[in-house]
Amino acid sequence: MASKSLVCSLYRKSLKTALSWADGRAMWRITALNLRDAFEANRHVTDPRQLRVLLQRTEEELEKWKHPDPYIPPTAPGGSKYERNIPAPILERMLPGSVLS
Repeated sequence: MASKSLVCSLYRKSLKTALSWADGRAMWRITALNLRDAFEANRHVTDPRQLRVLLQRTEEELEKWKHPDPYIPPTAPGGSKYERNIPAPILERMLPGSVLS
């Protein structure tokens, strides 16, 4: 059961890695279909040793294909607009003459 969750995790990482290299969704979709075929080709592997080797190779390939400067959406953590113009804390927004000022 643990190997199933590990394979699913590697599949998701593979898709995200492919998306960081894709120029558009159309190109990414073709890559995603190829990735799905590669994972499906080894779907029926039950030997733990062979499964361990396949998982290790996949992790090595992901590390090799990792994008050196992946695209980060501007409003996502690490993006150029993340937490820009956040509202002031409540105490600073209180009107003069309030109970706490």
